[in-house]
Amino acid sequence: MRNKENQARMEQWSVQSPEIPGFHPVITPEKCECYDTQIFRLNLVAGDTYTLDSEGLELNAALIAGAAQLSNHPVLTQTMKQYDSFYIPGKNTVTITAVEDCIFYIGGAVCEGIGEPFFRSFDLSLPLGDIHQIHGSGSGSREVMFTLNPQDKASRLIAGLTWGNDGGWTSWPPHQHEKDLEEVYCYFNIPAPRFGLHLSYLKSGEYDDVVAHVVTSGTMVQAPMGYHPTVGTPGGRNWYFWVLGAHSHASRRYDLAVLDPLQENF
Repeated sequence: MRNKENQARMEQWSVQSPEIPGFHPVITPEKCECYDTQIFRLNLVAGDTYTLDSEGLELNAALIAGAAQLSNHPVLTQTMKQYDSFYIPGKNTVTITAVEDCIFYIGGAVCEGIGEPFFRSFDLSLPLGDIHQIHGSGSGSREVMFTLNPQDKASRLIAGLTWGNDGGWTSWPPHQHEKDLEEVYCYFNIPAPRFGLHLSYLKSGEYDDVVAHVVTSGTMVQAPMGYHPTVGTPGGRNWYFWVLGAHSHASRRYDLAVLDPLQENF
């Protein structure tokens, strides 16, 4: 039997992020169910400058589109190309100048005083290891590039870029990690009329309550709890920046996912 209350709750987990220029809080505790994982979007027109101030948060920013120059920071002085990223702990500022029109997706979490700023260049030639990985198999195979991996010094965040195969699944078998972490998927490179599907459900076996979120570029879907597999439509693939926010520094781990026991062998 369908649980309409649960379905209505999960339907609120999908948010379309703003495309207009400026800095936009998208997923924050004041207006969303995720409490430990925050997401911001920064849109800059070529030539514009923005000073990013982490204040009490740690931030991991990925350049989704365009090119930018970093400055006014002792470590971050690089020119950024598409999919490059950087991390700053709390009480850091960095100036971002758009060399081309830019879109940044930025993950945030409370900084516990642990973290060191760094820049990471996106490099598909990296051998498989801590940063570049292949997850899953068959129709569930996907490529992962960590922007902030568990070995990096940080307080609560882990983050990365994932892209699946054409028409393929990602995050399959379905998993949840609600005891230890929250997650948000921030989709890109899925321009309309193309779309993908992001599924949300709370408990193994309760598939009548599955909510299917239609995702395109700019869609951001929360997973404060429950399972959250995704699938691309034929001829397309799902691309997303995913951000995990741990409930505490002790649970800032990537090995805490619990697979849906009814789906893990498929």
